[in-house]
Order: sequence, then structure tokens, then C-alpha cells
Amino acid sequence: MEERLARYVELVRKWQPVKNLVAPSTLPDIWRRHVADGAQALAAFPSAKRWLDLGSGAGFPGLVTAILLADVDGASVTLVEANGRKAAFLQTVARELKLPTKIVSERIESLPERLVSSEYRFEAVSARALASLDQLLSYAEPWLVAGATGVFHKGQDFASERQQAALSWSFDLVERESRIEPDSRIVLVDHVRRLPIAGLPAQDARR
Repeated sequence: MEERLARYVELVRKWQPVKNLVAPSTLPDIWRRHVADGAQALAAFPSAKRWLDLGSGAGFPGLVTAILLADVDGASVTLVEANGRKAAFLQTVARELKLPTKIVSERIESLPERLVSSEYRFEAVSARALASLDQLLSYAEPWLVAGATGVFHKGQDFASERQQAALSWSFDLVERESRIEPDSRIVLVDHVRRLPIAGLPAQDARR
């Protein structure tokens, strides 16, 4: 595991000038700001072996999760990244490190028809620095309502995001303090249900 993580960091540094994978100011502190932070997803939900990572970017937390699960039987991580250059980077790392991954270079909005099937039974859906909680629930809804748990990195504005999301969604949420950033959180979201819009039947609320 340590060798894979070290090689991953080497590849990020190598590709950074061309792909702009992470904010340049965070590169000197990559082990703490990105690797250790990304590892918090699996630490928050260690029983999950089948993960869907949305908006994967440079692979934090998706590739970190895949590295940590690389030697676990039955583990897999599907990474979704619409940016073709970043998706190519993810594919390169996954191939070189022999990780149990699938890379999907498509927009999140186009995924449900293809990935919500008996072939894909995700236990967890992760995302880091992607969108507000309300938008994350919308993106991940097909898998959350099918039984997956949302595992999301959230920042200092999380309290207001939670209040906003509660206007449109019913959900159970467990909030854990980040071990990396004092004002950040790792949140686990279960039992997600979209609330009906006033005046519309529940089955029409998504339209």
C-alpha cells in the first residue's frame, strides 16, 4: 500500500504541469492535504468495498480508496470524471498500480441509466470538493435510494448546506470532524428521499 501511494504521488507531481490536477499551492503539502484527507472516506465507512466516486479529478478520494482496497477480495472503485485529460491520468495511475477500478469519462448527469443496474451495486458514493450537499444528493440520488451510503467531504459552510438540503430532501446524516482540516467534516448520508414539491404528487417531484 505504501509503495502504491508513493508512486501515485510521484505521478501527480509528474503530470501536474500538464494536467493541472490539484491547486498548485497545495502540492508541497500533498500527503496531508490530499492523500491523508482522501483516506478519510474509507476510514469513515470501512465496511464498504464497492465505491462510486463522483467528480474524481486527480483521484482524491477515489484513487486513494482504490489503493487502500487494492488487495481486498471483491473490492472495486468506479471513478467518474468528465474532463478527458484528468480521466486519462486516472486511467494511467489505475493501470500502472493495478488497481480495482473502472474509469468513466462522462458527465455525472448522463450516468444513471448505465450505472444503475444489477451490474453495479455500490455500497458507497464519495465526492470531495464537488458541489453543495443539496446538489450532491441530486447527483447521487439513483444510488442512494438504492441503498448506498453517501460519504462526502464538506467544508466550513456545511451547516448552511445541511439546512438548505433539508428543504428538498429527507435523510439521516452522521457528521464527523475531519482529522486534517479542523473546520471540515466527513458526512455519511443514508435513507435519502426527495421531498415532494408543494402542490405536486410525490411521483412528479423530480420533473
